[in-house]
Amino acid sequence: MKTHFSVYTFKPLKPSIITIGTFDGVHLGHQSILKKIVDAKNLENTESVLLTFFPHPRMVLQQDASIKLLNTIDEKAELLDKFGIDNLIIHPFDAAFSNLSAEEFVKEILVDKLNIHKIIIGHDHRFGKNRTADISDLISYGEKYGFEVEQISAQEINEIAISSTKIRKALLEGEIQLANQYLGYSYFITGKVVEGKKVGRTIGFPTANIEIKENYKLLPKNGVYIVSSQINDVMHYGMMNIGNNPTLGENEQSIEVHFFGINEDIYNEKLQISFLERIREEHKFESIVELQAQLEKDKIFSLAYIQNLK
Repeated sequence: MKTHFSVYTFKPLKPSIITIGTFDGVHLGHQSILKKIVDAKNLENTESVLLTFFPHPRMVLQQDASIKLLNTIDEKAELLDKFGIDNLIIHPFDAAFSNLSAEEFVKEILVDKLNIHKIIIGHDHRFGKNRTADISDLISYGEKYGFEVEQISAQEINEIAISSTKIRKALLEGEIQLANQYLGYSYFITGKVVEGKKVGRTIGFPTANIEIKENYKLLPKNGVYIVSSQINDVMHYGMMNIGNNPTLGENEQSIEVHFFGINEDIYNEKLQISFLERIREEHKFESIVELQAQLEKDKIFSLAYIQNLK
């Protein structure tokens, strides 16, 4: 898959079969659309194109800083790469782009820049300035400019929307296995290992502090989780705490991972960490000794869980 960062720099080699959308999560519902695109492309002498936008339109049009997404833009690209799409276009979404009329979008972007042959899109798709145009307008433009419009059924679109809602709800409630079931893979975060206060090492549980630069990334509910991460080509397992470390009297949210049996220096490493199971809520313990005792119990539980996985 080739990734392009503007429709204006994309140079199609063949007519294109296009889909447009956020594809946040790239979950099982999205994957069914990706299969349609790839299957259609394989039947004709065309190339497949997925057009998405960044920042998310709501961040621009509604100034919605509270929006939380299942994937960062880099994570999304990595996930999409697995499904056989020829081209991913991540176009910058800004006020000027949002002011294109529906026909300007179709003619200047889909026809002139993307060399559209066919678009596969949801029945509820809206586009153009103020999202005034709908699927019937798109079909009319298709007749005018010579491209085909294939609608994704209302039932399929509804299932995709429901899945996205359920995934977010599950994550915010700490229901990791349910979220993973809807996703079709283990939910993950990507971040850099940075220096922390190093309290964990004084009680036998040294932790890697994870910094995520994208503040729009959705984090699961605070608590303790069993996680995994590929580090220097070796799969490592561990326990992650998301929370405020109330026993230590801290207030800021942190993400800390205690990896089992890892002795190497991983400061400044960029890690992708997958969530496997939630162990418990974050608690405020009466003392560091009580916290240490609970961590020992968490470790025993985690190691048994991991052994069962293997």
